[in-house]
Amino acid sequence: MQGPDNMPFCPSLMWTLLAAVILVCQARPNTQLNSKTGAGLRSECMGNLMRLSLDKALAVGNQLEVEAINGSQRVLLTPALATQCGYSMESDPWGNTRIYTSLLGCYVHNTDTTFHVGLKLDMFNPTSPEIISHNVQKTCSYSRWAQREVLCDRNYMEVLLLLLLGACLDPTAPKDLRVKDDPQMNALPGVSHSDILHPEPITMVQREAEQAGYGARTTAQRLVIRSPYHRPETSSEEVAGIPMEVLRVSVYYSAPAGLSVIDLSAACPIGGILFSPEAISWHMPRSLTPLVDSRARITELYLGMNGQRLDQSHLAARGYSLTTREFHIVVDIPVGAPDGYYKSHAPEQQYHVTFSVEPMLEVLWKASNGQETRYKVLFPITTPLMARPPQAYDQTVAESRVFSLLAGTFLQDVELKNITFLSGTFSVEECVKRGFKVLHQDHPNGTRSFSVQLGFDEDVVRRRNPELLVTLYSLPLTLGFMILPELSPFSLSVELVASLYDVVLPSLSGDCDQEMFDITVAYGNQGSNFETFETRVGSRTLTAENAGQYYFRENATHFAFSVPYSALNTAFEILTSDSVRARLDVLLWDPTNKWPVGDLSLICYFPLITIQCFPNGSVSAVALKLESVPKLQLDRLRLRDRSCRPLLTSERSVLFSFTVDSCGTSRKFVDNYMVYENEISLDHSAGVTYRGQHVSCYYKVDRSVVVGFGLSPSGTPAAEVGNGQLDVHMTIAKDSSYSWSYGPEDFPLPKFLQEPVFVEVGLSSSDPRLELLLQDCWATNSPDRSSVPRWDLIVDTCANPEDLYLTELLPVLSDVRGRLPAHIKRFVIKMFTFTQASMRSDQIHIHCDTVICNTNDRTDGACKGQCSNTQKSWSQGRERKQRSQGRLAQTSSGPLLMQNEAN
Repeated sequence: MQGPDNMPFCPSLMWTLLAAVILVCQARPNTQLNSKTGAGLRSECMGNLMRLSLDKALAVGNQLEVEAINGSQRVLLTPALATQCGYSMESDPWGNTRIYTSLLGCYVHNTDTTFHVGLKLDMFNPTSPEIISHNVQKTCSYSRWAQREVLCDRNYMEVLLLLLLGACLDPTAPKDLRVKDDPQMNALPGVSHSDILHPEPITMVQREAEQAGYGARTTAQRLVIRSPYHRPETSSEEVAGIPMEVLRVSVYYSAPAGLSVIDLSAACPIGGILFSPEAISWHMPRSLTPLVDSRARITELYLGMNGQRLDQSHLAARGYSLTTREFHIVVDIPVGAPDGYYKSHAPEQQYHVTFSVEPMLEVLWKASNGQETRYKVLFPITTPLMARPPQAYDQTVAESRVFSLLAGTFLQDVELKNITFLSGTFSVEECVKRGFKVLHQDHPNGTRSFSVQLGFDEDVVRRRNPELLVTLYSLPLTLGFMILPELSPFSLSVELVASLYDVVLPSLSGDCDQEMFDITVAYGNQGSNFETFETRVGSRTLTAENAGQYYFRENATHFAFSVPYSALNTAFEILTSDSVRARLDVLLWDPTNKWPVGDLSLICYFPLITIQCFPNGSVSAVALKLESVPKLQLDRLRLRDRSCRPLLTSERSVLFSFTVDSCGTSRKFVDNYMVYENEISLDHSAGVTYRGQHVSCYYKVDRSVVVGFGLSPSGTPAAEVGNGQLDVHMTIAKDSSYSWSYGPEDFPLPKFLQEPVFVEVGLSSSDPRLELLLQDCWATNSPDRSSVPRWDLIVDTCANPEDLYLTELLPVLSDVRGRLPAHIKRFVIKMFTFTQASMRSDQIHIHCDTVICNTNDRTDGACKGQCSNTQKSWSQGRERKQRSQGRLAQTSSGPLLMQNEAN
């Protein structure tokens, strides 16, 4: 039987070893492989190892399987098989991969000086059926074998021993393997093993050793034993304070002198690392006593990285240091050295990094007896977690109106997955679809940063106005990251803030016609609806409910409304004989910040005839409550004759009606005119300063006539009684100006509950001596004036005091249709409905009893004026009504239909 290198075995061999898979008399591959090495693959011979480097460009996003080529067979290298057979692999997070093969590996064809390695790489993606394969073939020459060589790779220990000349293995001998653990074997004085527990020697046959995961092989002159780390049969010992994992094996063999035993041992470091934030310090025993004694000299010492030796110039350039001390060999490596790499981690969702590097130390000891031991250790080192809180850099330029955030730096194994705003969480893809700019940038030093940009006008941005013209924009967001390939999440929260003087306030403008203030509000950039700000019109607030009373209209650029000059929320400033100067104050108010954002005071003159002089000598004079006399009580105004009181009184005006020969009126002639003068003034007891209002009437005198007259006590003159017919009618006005009324075709007239109903009762006559008074007004739910239920609106010329929503009597200062104010009465009620279950109706009808009076005769109790005495009882009113039956007129209107707002 022949061995791997065609040399005969000795007739017998009994050997005992620890942790070995026996691969005796392995057949030489009989098929020459054709190398097919793809771009991005590099194979290099490095002493007793062959290194295959796989570039990340080939591996990112793929899974990698490695097969050893054994002749025509392909053997998949599982992690367990790789440990048994001398293969190791290391990858960084980006897919750069290094595969190391021991030149004495199971599937390496060797002649003790040349070694042929064949590997097949299969790269694939689980989601794709395509497999990309690369065949790699490398032949290495290595002749500098020492008598004993120890290799510490990342996943196994390997020890090689040169057999004595003439020694051979007997394939017919029992293949039993004995673990021998002798504390005194190769021990040196002064080295203590008292704190180490070792198992008893264990004997294994080949099958048992293979099942335990160990490996061994022989060449023509060498015996190789290979063991995984942390097996039950290995021991942990400290050498010069450095923890080491130790393997001891005894192998029995036959030699020319008889049966002999080989004691094999290997020791690999499992500690000895000191860390600082800036450097890694690796300590190795200077005398590795499980292998050599303290008298052995170091004849060669090399430091390398990733299996490659470095010369002194490279060591200096990279900042590496290799020194020998009394008890240790010390390697110093800067954290962040170019031969290592960083890796991201997220414990408890906090961003950390580690730095990993794989130094290689090669030592050649020469014992006093001349025996050489070559020692090579590939020692991967990873630092403890180092906190690297991510930083957020606000790069926003407010004038660009774009938020710009830069987050970093991270390693390139970090991906941005989503962004959380106040309105929700969106993936990066969703953010891009919304128009946000989300980018990442990879830097040459292996780091990565992320940028997010979005405009101030996006709906995820909050806005507020700390000052009138300043907008404060804020963007709270949380960036959600993921570390690959572990899919470990972490996040970074930040709030971006920017402010701009960019507020365009609304602008107000106004104009007037003969009856109305017309106001226009052009929108700024803070909203396009009048409800964005409060609009205060005088003392009232414009709302959606009362907008119809102001003829409100709006479009995309502005809104407008109109206010009658006689409305209660205007102010009268100056009164002349033919006009009144009125003012309307409009204020736009920000209720959130409580500051004004725009205002307008519009002042206009409106035509108003305050004094009317009639040809028959009667005079009508109107006095208004001016803003300059806010405490004026109009019912305290009098003519020169203090007994002459106002005929009509409202909240803002009074009407006097008298003849030129009464109420203290004086007369004088001026340039062919006869001038009658009186004055409206205030009782001195009122306690208010009031300048008074002059009333003058001019009558032109065409010729002078001298007449004589005498006073005859013949009695009081009486007017001649005549016959005629007077018409009283009731209309419903469309608004408070009473300029337009509903026609018969508009009834039944729909009204909402509590909506104002403007009622006008008029007398059809041109006689200025007549005056119309409202005696009683009431509402029913049928056209029958005498039907029940009935609700009183006006009782004995005054508003019903029992009405919760009091009827409001309105003054009539002038009329657009030229009618005499004394012939018109106006009042406003709020729409209601009768709620009795048996009488339920959504319609109401309004009825009035009126009195027509002679203004020159105030002796009749029924003609004292509209609501001239609010203290009189209802019974007194009925008596006065009975005495005036001959001058009563009746009128009605309706129906009004109660409209449900839900419709």
